[in-house]
Amino acid sequence: QVQIVESGGGLVQPGGSLRLSCTPNGIIIRFVTMAWYRQAPGKQRESVASISSVDFTTYADSGKGRFTIYRDDSTNMGYLQMNSLKPEDTAVYYCRVASTWGQGTQVTVSS
Repeated sequence: QVQIVESGGGLVQPGGSLRLSCTPNGIIIRFVTMAWYRQAPGKQRESVASISSVDFTTYADSGKGRFTIYRDDSTNMGYLQMNSLKPEDTAVYYCRVASTWGQGTQVTVSS
């Protein structure tokens, strides 16, 4: 059974950085597409970034130039590096590996 665990969320000041981690169990991440989504209170879940098995990456306009999605094939982990964070980035961030979702990690950007 595939399970996804996210970590790395927390409280950060505007302009700060966080790195979210995605730990998949039961699946080799480099063979599938990994993606990050987020859901802010009262809003629909939206795509943030994705990386395919051939390293093709996509980013939502909101994160272009600030977010970087990548994976470490040697440890079978995925990441979302987020820089220059803004209050509007506050949300629960979810990792999806193939068709399996994690439980999410809270990111709060506030002074």
